[in-house]
Amino acid sequence: MDIIVCVKRVPDVAEAEVDIDSSGRGIQLGTLGYVINEWDNFAVEAAVSLVEAHGGKVTAVTVGGEDDEDVLRRALAMGADEALHLTDPVFEGSDSFGIAGILSQAVADIPYDLLLTGAVSGDVGGGRVGPMLAAMAGIPHVCLATELSVEGSTARVRHEVEGGLERVVELDLPALVTVQTGMNEPRYVSVLGIRKAGRKPLRTAGTAEIGLDPDTVGPAAVRVRIDEMFLPPRGEGAEILAGNDEDTVAALVDRLRQQGGI
Repeated sequence: MDIIVCVKRVPDVAEAEVDIDSSGRGIQLGTLGYVINEWDNFAVEAAVSLVEAHGGKVTAVTVGGEDDEDVLRRALAMGADEALHLTDPVFEGSDSFGIAGILSQAVADIPYDLLLTGAVSGDVGGGRVGPMLAAMAGIPHVCLATELSVEGSTARVRHEVEGGLERVVELDLPALVTVQTGMNEPRYVSVLGIRKAGRKPLRTAGTAEIGLDPDTVGPAAVRVRIDEMFLPPRGEGAEILAGNDEDTVAALVDRLRQQGGI
């Protein structure tokens, strides 16, 4: 079984104070560190675990600049067999559609049974690249997977749907699955794994190598633009309802009625 897993390097905002930059369309990145996208971490673990069980190869792929190679090194240290770094100055400023186009063009020449991506990215959070990539590749897909297994040429996927429900579907391979957090327990990256990662193949490719029209990516080709980004307004504080359960529930219902909540 050959699996391609798409990964992304994102700003680490878990413990950081976030401010809007001078353009009003993004956040200030100067003091932030960078990490592998949380959802992608679970996708890498799923890919490596499936190959350990069934045999085959895991190829990690990312789109970005020189520093983005870090997430590929991490994927290799987790057990991926090789990596592909899609990097070209014309890629900068691409939207989700452009990124999906870059990926689809690159993976077209790589044999695979399964494509895995994170369900969303921690910086944009749109969840669009995976489904777009599947459509461009002409393969079936399932989003927000919480369980994934493979039997022969069929993938069995449990995934989240509306209303807090889950359902189980089966897909003929090749297929694409976007992975939700909590699907598994991503393995610890050991010193030995980091050393082994340095000996695994990592190649780079740009528009010329993957045969991509540069006019289809970059700022000139974006279909979605951010007009404004802002921090949510601060409220006036919270009210703590005191008393026993019966009293606090009654007070809460009263507040909800006053505010038009019920």
